[in-house]
Amino acid sequence: MNFKKLMASAMVCAFALTGCGSNTATTSEDKDTFVVGMECAYAPFNWQTSEKTDTSVKLGKSGYADGYDVQIAKKIAKKLGKKLVIKKTAWDGLIPALEGDEIDAIIAGMTKDKTREEGADFTTPYYDSKGMIMIVRKDGEEAGYTDIQQFTGKNIVGQKSTNYDSVIDQIKGVNHVTPKATYPEMVLALQQHEVDGITAEMAVAKGVVEANPDLTVVQFADGHGFDCDTTVSIALKEGSRDSEFFKKVQKALDSISDEEREEMMEHAVENQPTEEDRKSTRLNSSHGKLS
Repeated sequence: MNFKKLMASAMVCAFALTGCGSNTATTSEDKDTFVVGMECAYAPFNWQTSEKTDTSVKLGKSGYADGYDVQIAKKIAKKLGKKLVIKKTAWDGLIPALEGDEIDAIIAGMTKDKTREEGADFTTPYYDSKGMIMIVRKDGEEAGYTDIQQFTGKNIVGQKSTNYDSVIDQIKGVNHVTPKATYPEMVLALQQHEVDGITAEMAVAKGVVEANPDLTVVQFADGHGFDCDTTVSIALKEGSRDSEFFKKVQKALDSISDEEREEMMEHAVENQPTEEDRKSTRLNSSHGKLS
């Protein structure tokens, strides 16, 4: 009899604990924050700065995040009625962070593809750079090229785990250099003559050449460029497409007009950090002030 009572009590406790667990569980929709992951190193889409601006968002205790992605994230957070939190995350760590519920969304200039769709659900695009181009040194012969195949035998580098890297193999006989982890590393490799060209989208390239007058953009003739999707979308947790949260994020994104998107990108390009700003940020980072 005592054994039966003990078992009965144990079952009651188990049900009670289960009930408590379900009551304390939260979803992205329940939280009062909208946590967005991005590199903070991919201007004009996103960057890190020590200076507060009208468009920036506090980045923990290490400065501010700014850029086009931040502006998009702010508008969506406002529509959701949530406080925006930016979490600086290495590119390769973005999808794992989403899968592990460390962030609610990735807004980081990310293009959806079959591989990424295995780990995330994507909204419709929020920007289209309309074509992949190449950044080269202004004083090099490559500045006059009009066909990607003219880069045969040249050293070309892209960013790891991105379309910037995968498209390089469309050039026959190219020397596909080991990809870099960040875009600033690619720019430095080009300036130090380690490579002859770096792949880019026009929105990114404009900012790079403005900040680095020794570089220029190669735009290819019709039918002689890269075959590549250059749209970027918001990534949300895999399997969430039919959820209310996904629908609310998509609705918030849909409310941003094409005109607003272009204006925000123009603002981001005009206000992205100069090379001196980037050097200052890297210097502060090396002293533990920025991460």
